Amino acid sequence: MAMSCARGCYPASLRLCHKLNRLKTLEADVMATSLKRCLSTADLTLLGVGGMVGSGLYVLTGTVAKDTAGPAVVLSFLIAGMASLLAALCYAEFGARVPKTGSAYMFTYVSVGELWAFLIGWNVILEYMIGGAAVARAWSGYLDSVFDHRIQNFTETHVMRWDVPFLAHYPDLLAAGILIVASFFISFGVRVSSWLNHIFSAVSMAVIAFVLVFGFALAEPRNWSAAEGGFAPFGVSGVLAGTATCFYAFVGFDVIAASSEEARDPQKAIPMATAISLGLAATAYVLVSTVLTLMVPWHSLDPSSALSDAFYRRGYPTAGSVVAVGSICAMNTVLLSNLFSLPRIVYAMAEDGLFFKVFSRVNPVTKVPVVAILVFGGLMSLMALLFDLEALVQFLSIGTLLAYTFVAASVIVLRYQPERSQQQGSAAPLALPLRPPPPRPTDETLTLTTPDGGELKEYESFSDKLQLVEREPSDGGCGGSSGYEKRPQGHLKARWEPYLGRVLSRCDVGEAVTFAVAALMVSAVSLCAVLVFGLGPLKLPAWSFGLLTAVFSLVFLLSLALIWAHEQRPNPNTFQVPLVPFVPGLSILLNVFLMLKLSPLTWIRFTVWVAAGLLVYFGYGIHHSKEGLRERQQGLDVAARYVVLPSGSLVETVQSIQPEGHDNTHSHTHTHTQPSPSSSSSAATTTTNDQLHNNR
Repeated sequence: MAMSCARGCYPASLRLCHKLNRLKTLEADVMATSLKRCLSTADLTLLGVGGMVGSGLYVLTGTVAKDTAGPAVVLSFLIAGMASLLAALCYAEFGARVPKTGSAYMFTYVSVGELWAFLIGWNVILEYMIGGAAVARAWSGYLDSVFDHRIQNFTETHVMRWDVPFLAHYPDLLAAGILIVASFFISFGVRVSSWLNHIFSAVSMAVIAFVLVFGFALAEPRNWSAAEGGFAPFGVSGVLAGTATCFYAFVGFDVIAASSEEARDPQKAIPMATAISLGLAATAYVLVSTVLTLMVPWHSLDPSSALSDAFYRRGYPTAGSVVAVGSICAMNTVLLSNLFSLPRIVYAMAEDGLFFKVFSRVNPVTKVPVVAILVFGGLMSLMALLFDLEALVQFLSIGTLLAYTFVAASVIVLRYQPERSQQQGSAAPLALPLRPPPPRPTDETLTLTTPDGGELKEYESFSDKLQLVEREPSDGGCGGSSGYEKRPQGHLKARWEPYLGRVLSRCDVGEAVTFAVAALMVSAVSLCAVLVFGLGPLKLPAWSFGLLTAVFSLVFLLSLALIWAHEQRPNPNTFQVPLVPFVPGLSILLNVFLMLKLSPLTWIRFTVWVAAGLLVYFGYGIHHSKEGLRERQQGLDVAARYVVLPSGSLVETVQSIQPEGHDNTHSHTHTHTQPSPSSSSSAATTTTNDQLHNNR
């Protein structure tokens, strides 16, 4: 989905556009890493379960049930789990295909572009920081409830208390302390982290089994009756609003993708661990929320310690204590998951030069980025010290949903993207795409050379690329001959050539899909905005609401159909999302809808964070990008244009784009002319002008 620059861009605008949308070049050996590959499928599964089944299970169920959805929190978790499954499939495909740390950031970088990747990575950093801080606050609240809130009372009385908007009423020293201790243990290496996670996960799952068995024995169906407010006291809107918040419960599955660079067999382990962990977590959330709202009336729940408080109120204090211990173990697994993933995202960005280099340092003994762990663990503890749980949870969902949206779009883009050679590196917006089949022996080739005579890049002859500008009706749409049933990826399918070939005749390979994905995103945002705000804040007339809904729905469906009409990239060796582009398209639609259901204050905070990220990128990242360094070392970037002369002949101009700071005396323009069919000339001529700067 890399943005395409207009062919008439000024050189400065062209360079900037190219920088913002350059793609990451993967090394030939994607399994090579400075980290330690030691995680099995079981390790990754437990990491995923530990990342999802924590404070969300013991705290979020009570919070959403009491304030947002009532007993219908069961439906909220079910919908959130289904939407998360769509995103999880996209993460699984990328994690298996690109086994590199970085999760959504890395996936966006290899398929969409550098700026978008940075913004996703920037928001994923915030996601993990807020997630860890929220879990630490929940951990502290649960432990405090075991001691009858004596810790809170002591802090407010003897330390301090304040009434500041958006902040907690008192500094949570316990939450900050547990994050510091957890960061210390994480810095010992991945094996230590994994074994701690195994221990806490085992205790947590045993407690969950205890809660389900004992809780269903204490269930009272009248707590769902009309006398207590009914099953859905807040209506459908409450269920959907609860769903947006319940996404917090499932954000942990991306720890599996973030750990792919440390997996022994990522092609098999990542998809399997993602599916198993998400299934276990969704089942646990639905069953526990059912038990909780059947044990006690939903409106009497204690949001800070709902499950243990429910057992205490039913007269089983021992059971309440067991649940409290289980909740603390479960929240420890989420803390470890966040502290495990966050430094690796930071490490990936720093390794690519988009974030400060100090965070890319890996300890030679433990093989983990210790500086990133300690610094961001400290920042996480500071957030836990100051902010309350509700504000943190609401802010968390928007970053998660945005990452899910871009990963789903990246799956579509990468599936239909033409193959890029290792030498091509970054994808310049006007770069001539290389086709997988080698040139025929009779084809002419155009080879560019650097000033010192070294070969830089090779392109197929212009006669082979003639179809990119002008095709006869019998040609193969966006490439290839209609006689071939199976065409290279990114080309129009042969059976759609009679219907769409003429319309898409001037498209570069993959360009139609790029515009279709952009239209898909815009129509999804527009459709969801109409559905969320049309009858509410905007108060649109019924006819206007129906018309806009129909128009944007039609554009969304047509975009999906246009993408589907092109050939995909087959990859039978790794897991692939089924029914592309429909599954990722539905994921995009659900994620955008849930994002728009979040509060305006959450969007304001998000906007401020994005603005801060843009300052970091344009102040540091764009100047230190390793992809930019790779381009400067190569000395030239190539852009291709096709010009139709008044005489009817076609001219291919391959113009070098000088990186900033290079001497223009090495600029070259290569012109390859193809006579029109009516021309009497039978041979193409090639002209090279090595003094282009003198003609300007």
